[in-house]
Amino acid sequence: MPGTMRQLGKRRTSLSANLKIGDHHGCCRTPEEKELFFPFAQDSLVKQWSSMHNVTERNQEKSKALPRRSRYFLNINVGGKSFQIAYKMAARYPITRIGKLAISTDPMKKLKLCDDYSVQRNEYFFDRDPLIFHYIFHFYRSGVLWIMDELCPTNFVEEIEYWGIHLKYSQRCCRILFEEKQDELKEYLKIQRELEAELEPMEQEEHFEGKCLGEFRKAVWNLIEKPYSSIPAKIIAVTSSFFVLISIVGMTLSTVEEMQHKSGKAFMEQLETICAVFFTSEYLMRLISTATFQKFLRAAFNAIDLVAILPFYIQILFEHLDEGDELYHEERHKMESVGKLGKVLKLIKLMRIFRILKLARHSTGLRAFGFTMRQCYQQVCCLLLFIALGVFTFSALMHSVEHDVPGTNFTSIPDAWWWAAVSLSTVGYGDTVPDTVLGRMVAFGCISFGIILNGMPISILYNKFSDYYAKLKAHENETSLTLKFTKKIRFKARVLKKLTECCSGDGHAATEWGTPRAT
Repeated sequence: MPGTMRQLGKRRTSLSANLKIGDHHGCCRTPEEKELFFPFAQDSLVKQWSSMHNVTERNQEKSKALPRRSRYFLNINVGGKSFQIAYKMAARYPITRIGKLAISTDPMKKLKLCDDYSVQRNEYFFDRDPLIFHYIFHFYRSGVLWIMDELCPTNFVEEIEYWGIHLKYSQRCCRILFEEKQDELKEYLKIQRELEAELEPMEQEEHFEGKCLGEFRKAVWNLIEKPYSSIPAKIIAVTSSFFVLISIVGMTLSTVEEMQHKSGKAFMEQLETICAVFFTSEYLMRLISTATFQKFLRAAFNAIDLVAILPFYIQILFEHLDEGDELYHEERHKMESVGKLGKVLKLIKLMRIFRILKLARHSTGLRAFGFTMRQCYQQVCCLLLFIALGVFTFSALMHSVEHDVPGTNFTSIPDAWWWAAVSLSTVGYGDTVPDTVLGRMVAFGCISFGIILNGMPISILYNKFSDYYAKLKAHENETSLTLKFTKKIRFKARVLKKLTECCSGDGHAATEWGTPRAT
């Protein structure tokens, strides 16, 4: 039996018959060469048998094998991590940075493509992010650029632009999700910049340097524009808000019948004069203390302040012209016959309602609401468009089914606009109602559409308003804490300075007391 058994051959060191790239002599090896040969595909997975007596031999074999492998592979070090890319794989993409490095024969051009080069290790060094280069390395091996969700879009785009790889090499699904994430990030950064611009004071302290009366103007500006800078600044801010409320209450009470008498009317005029004088002095203080006049005129809050005081002076101008010029009096009498001048004066007085917007200067909630409206103007315009479409559509339907009913209020489509607007807003006054079954069905559809329409933008506007309000409030608290901390530091510095002066003064006096006088 033992004589009939076939003699066993020696087992190969590799688990598969992979050949090394660029090796053309695999089929012509002798048995001794096949025993020593170690294919590249398995050199990191399978270890040859070794013992203590052949350690030096294995080191010599490795030192002989390394130059052979480096002829076919590009040694790259990215941020301290080493990678090996086959020249043939890199040359498939000649417009990329590594592709140019692989096909270039000029050493100077290669040095321009990398950050450093190691002659001993024949290794090109790049001072870039090694984590993202894993995806670049996978791209050269597979031809597909993979994108993970946890990657920063800005950093990833910057890296692939450096390596010269276009985003088109990625899968379509990954590219769509990545572009959406990139757009969201751009929108977020845009809003952050606008919020910072909203919170940034109009005048910086360095703007007053070198100006005429710069220190005085800076002190006045901080007094009226920065309520948290000092206690007098807080008092002025509270006083300004108080006068705004008093002015609105006075304007409201002036329309009450009991206040139309001579005594009540005189009291309201005096109250209006006091408020107008305060608002004028406040506006002039801002105008005089500003460092940049053009920027001051472009500011929205300053325009509101100007609109708040103009009606008072326009009314005085009309009254002065009325009393001083008989010719103008005759013309005015003619105008009053048609009621034109009375309407103009009422419109001018109505402009005083804009004084309530002055509260936005010291109210975080109103500023957040205005910022929300500016950011969501597209959604708001879209909502108004839907409301207009609903009003026109349902008013036309209601007129078509109700115009033949005797005594109906839907005699025309414009007459049905009011009913459609009230129904879409789900208010339903009940002053105009349909009489037929079809008309009631149209009314039900109009109300249902209004419920759906009113519920669409509520969540979007509320979420954005909450977010903006929280950020504005956090910045306001941070500014207040910073100013308090600065005041504490200044107080401690003043106390230490006083103590130092006192101690130095006492020491100087003691020295003088202990020094003997010359006789």
